Amino acid sequence: MSTVDQAATAASPTREWAVPVLLVLLSAVPVIAGAFRVGELAAGAPVTAENARFFAAPVPLVLHIVAAIPYCLLGAFQFVPRLRRRRWHRVSGRLLVPLGLTAALTGVWMTLLYDVPAIDTGPVAAIRLVVGAAMAVFIVLGVLAVRRGDIARHSAWMIRAYALGQGAGTQVFTHLPWMLAGAEFDQPARTLAMGAGWAVNAVVAEWAIRRMRRRPPR
Repeated sequence: MSTVDQAATAASPTREWAVPVLLVLLSAVPVIAGAFRVGELAAGAPVTAENARFFAAPVPLVLHIVAAIPYCLLGAFQFVPRLRRRRWHRVSGRLLVPLGLTAALTGVWMTLLYDVPAIDTGPVAAIRLVVGAAMAVFIVLGVLAVRRGDIARHSAWMIRAYALGQGAGTQVFTHLPWMLAGAEFDQPARTLAMGAGWAVNAVVAEWAIRRMRRRPPR
């Protein structure tokens, strides 16, 4: 039994499902927004200054959304201990690896390719490149770890990758202070809101990994 499973063995069924349910809820706004964007492209919506770059080069956007949605939703259930001890975990994991890599690398692709608004250039673009590259590297390291039979490191790398992949969900909340105040975003505010979403997830991931490792084996 892996360290993650040992840490969660004593959890009640309700508690076991609390984390995936919260992660699915966290994914709700990005999932809806992504589905809307794909529908907009499929229906041939009017081209505006906001969406012109997507119509000009739809492939990376569609690949990103089609990969990111199941990655976030399916990945949430990797945290259910009962499922981790079954074949389902391995089968779904083989799907999550290419989905996660596609989401990460298309994020980098769009950052480099698209003519984005001014507030998303400079530091915001740099953060996106770092996050996309880091997510891809973490997934590869997770795969290499499990091939060596190192389940603890595999779990840690995959948790880190998933945390970065869930950045869009947390960014809904990090943007809220400016939205509620009715303030207009400038580049520093945008950088702070975007960076904070990924930073919060990274901190929570490290906390979860450390907590997992401190649990005594059962």
